[in-house]
This record gives sequence, C-alpha cells and structure tokens, in this order.
Amino acid sequence: MRDTPTILHVDMDAFFASVAERDNPELKGKAVVIGMGVRAVVSAANYEARKFGIHAAMPIARARRLAPNAIFLPVDMARYCQVSSHVMEIFESFTPHVEPISLDEAFLDVSGARKLLGSGREIGAAIRAKVQSQEGITCSVGIAPSKFIAKLASQHCKPDGMLEIKADRILEFLHPLPIEAMWGVGPKTAEILSRLGLKTIEEIANLPRSTLIRALGQASGESIYELAWGRDYRDVRPSEPEKSISAAETFPQDLDSPEEILKEFLRLTERATARLRERGLFAKTISIKVRFADFTTINRSKTLPLAIAGTHQCYEVVKGLYRALQIDRARLRLVGVSLENLVDESAHQMLLGERVRGWREAEGAIDRAKERFGSDSVRPARLITPDEGD
Repeated sequence: MRDTPTILHVDMDAFFASVAERDNPELKGKAVVIGMGVRAVVSAANYEARKFGIHAAMPIARARRLAPNAIFLPVDMARYCQVSSHVMEIFESFTPHVEPISLDEAFLDVSGARKLLGSGREIGAAIRAKVQSQEGITCSVGIAPSKFIAKLASQHCKPDGMLEIKADRILEFLHPLPIEAMWGVGPKTAEILSRLGLKTIEEIANLPRSTLIRALGQASGESIYELAWGRDYRDVRPSEPEKSISAAETFPQDLDSPEEILKEFLRLTERATARLRERGLFAKTISIKVRFADFTTINRSKTLPLAIAGTHQCYEVVKGLYRALQIDRARLRLVGVSLENLVDESAHQMLLGERVRGWREAEGAIDRAKERFGSDSVRPARLITPDEGD
C-alpha cells in the first residue's frame, strides 16, 4: 500500500515587492506597490500597502488614491525571473519533484526525501531558512497529503509562516472554509453555488453529487464534490520545458514615433533575451505584437534556420518585422516581443563565427553584471536618456 504522500506548497511572500525591498533596504517598512502608469494595474503590493486596501489587478490610479504616499515602482520582470530561478534551484536541492505554478510558488513532493531530510515540517523549515539566507526574502509553506490542502494551508499561514494539515485533520480544517476557498470556484461558480444556498465547503460536501453535476456540469461537479471531501489524488509533476518567453509593454500614452517605438522594442528584446540566456535556451522563432489605439492587434513572426539567443541578433529580427508592417506614425498603445520554438543549449548545434561568439560572451558578461548590480546597471546606449548621460 502506498505511503501517505508529503506535499509542500511553497509560496513567496509579496514576491515582486519583496525583491524590490531586498535590492533596496530603504524600502523596508514602507508601503510598496509594483506597477506604474496611468493605464496600468497593480502587479504586486507588499503587506504595508495591503493595509490600505491595495491588491493585485487594482488600477494604479485607484491605488494612488488609497495610498498617495506609497512608493510605486515599475515592474522589473527580468529581475524577478532571476530571483525565481534561484528559488527554484533551492527547491530542487531538496527534491527533484518540483512543480512550479508561477514565478513565486511551487508544489514539492518530499515523500522520498523524508528518510534523509526528516519530516515534512523539518524539510519545510529548512527550505524557509535557505530561501531567507540565500535570497533575503521570506516564504510560507503549507504541508499536507495533497496539493489542494497544501495550497490552502500556505494561504492560511501567510506571511512568513508554516502550517501542516495531517490526514486525520483535513475535514476539520477544510469544511468550515467559505466556498470561495475551493479550487476551481471562481466568481461565476460561486454565484451558482450561492443560489443553491451554499456558504461553506461542508455544505458542498453534504450536497448530493448529482445535484452538483446538474448545477455545474459533469467535470466541474465531480471535481468540486471530491475536493469538498479533501480527496485530491493529483501527483506533483515537474515542469515541462518553456514553450515561449515574452515581454510586453502598455504605454501610459499612445506612441506614434517610430524611433520611440523601436526603443521600446529594444528594451523588451533585452528583457526577453536575458531570461532566455538565463535558462540556457535558444529561440528559432521571433514574434512581435503591436496594438493600435483602437485596440486592433497585429502579430508577426519569423522563423530562422538557426536558433539564436543574443539581444543584438533578436533585435535585428524584431526591427525588421516592425518595419515590414509599414505603420509609421500609427498610434500604438502596446508592443510586445515573444521568443518561441525554444531549444536547449545542449541540443543547439553551434555553427558560430567569431563575431557571434563575441556577442554571446559580451552579453553573458552583461547578464552577470545586471544580476549583481541591478537590471538598470548596463543598458544599450540608445536606451539612455540625455539626462542620464550627463
């Protein structure tokens, strides 16, 4: 008979804001919001900012009204990806069974590591300590026999906590929770369940399975009924290779200057290729996206005979795709760059001349400098404004 599994859900605390505070200790204790621009939304808010009612996906304009003295910072996705990769490496030092859910959270099956590393609580404590000492940020850990309960547990011990739900305590923990805590219960499903008079997970569990299926459909009804009884048999599945890496920017005001638009394309290409190289990947297909002021969107792509990873090489393709659109002076509200058809470095057939090899060595040095001194420490000259050059 299979032993009861030990699943950890590790969730970084206010990840984007925590990275900003780690990089700039003067921000600690202050309300920090990640996101800038008139038409932007909040990407993240630290716990000080959340005291004002600020939360992710809130319009920046509203967040500023709620907390006019908060510090608003731009999104630095390249930096978050760097720290995320380090955190995932820490997880993988405890178990190969790591399933990333996003940049800042993952499931870990540590069942096979218990003999060597101790109980789930001991492993969770060791992970938290290692993340804190190596990355200078905190995380919360939920421990349970299943992914569903482990995730709920981590949510209930944030920030900077750890909570274990043992098999014989699952229903005691689960049933008093509101229906919105259920995996798979979004606003529409919650509305349907509320119309049935259901408020807690226990009430869902005590409803006939057939009633749930009639209300929600076969798949959703079955799934929610099983989860309401704490039954979740899904395994932790290590992540599949990335299929694409992208970066996009919505402008505070529509842009119609080709020169400014190309600057934005270069900035986005730099961001995307840094993530590409960090993962040891190459891209064979380069795509761009442009969205006009009327929200019309165009996508164009080019597939190359040989995969590339250099910022300079990729930008030349991006620039060619943009110029081929022949939309000079068109007003754009968003542009994006996507690197697709990715191949691993070990599988890449290196048919490089000295000039290309030189570009890769230089960009590798740039990537290392950015990781050490910050993402703005080294930038292409055309991205530096006149005031910065003084």
